[in-house]
Amino acid sequence: MDAVFKALSDPTRRALLDSLRDREGQTLTELEAGLGMTRFGVMKHLKVLETASLVLTRREGRFKYHYLNSVPIQEVADRWIAPYAKPLARFALDLKNNLEGSRTMAVKPDYVLETYIRTTPKELWDALVNPDKTQHYYYGGRVESTLAKGSPFRYLDPEGKPMLDGEIIDIVPEKRLETTFIAGWVPGAPPTRVVYEIEPMGEVVKLTLTHYEFEKAQAGAEGGWQLIFAGLKTYLETGKPLNVPNQI
Repeated sequence: MDAVFKALSDPTRRALLDSLRDREGQTLTELEAGLGMTRFGVMKHLKVLETASLVLTRREGRFKYHYLNSVPIQEVADRWIAPYAKPLARFALDLKNNLEGSRTMAVKPDYVLETYIRTTPKELWDALVNPDKTQHYYYGGRVESTLAKGSPFRYLDPEGKPMLDGEIIDIVPEKRLETTFIAGWVPGAPPTRVVYEIEPMGEVVKLTLTHYEFEKAQAGAEGGWQLIFAGLKTYLETGKPLNVPNQI
């Protein structure tokens, strides 16, 4: 977490996060133009943000796009602020919301999250597809699927009602899962596409979520992903569900 605090301490780096909050998927040239500093200077600040996992990149053809990753901010809020006091918890959420504002539509990925979990690919995969485990971090929801390409992939709430509907587009156990995403809380919500990618990195595993056409996913999806990722990480590393105070 030291890298996160260091990254947020500089006003130029906060300005870069603000810029990505307002418009995801910017190139280095676009970020440079918005700050009025040298290309080398912007690259140095982006490197610090990438080291703290606050900025993620995706390459499409000749271009490299930059995305805000607010998972570390969620982890700071859950670990250091929420347990202590309501006013500070509210401040954390305000900061997180400011860094997660509206996003623009594009052909490239609209929303990208990344986290590192001290676990194994097998354990992480099991947590993603095992209904007895998803209920500990996915709002009490139990995943329902045969895990075959083309089969349904949905989450049911504790009463058995659909929270989220979808279908498996592609599946490579312990490596990749691609599904459609239909918000069950919004009648007539259009399908979007979600990709989970698992990559072992020594003692930890990197989990990356890419949500395409994110703005079609309907209200609540963004904050939901933050808590799901934080809850999944906490559950796998401690064996206990994430306890988020109701006041937040």
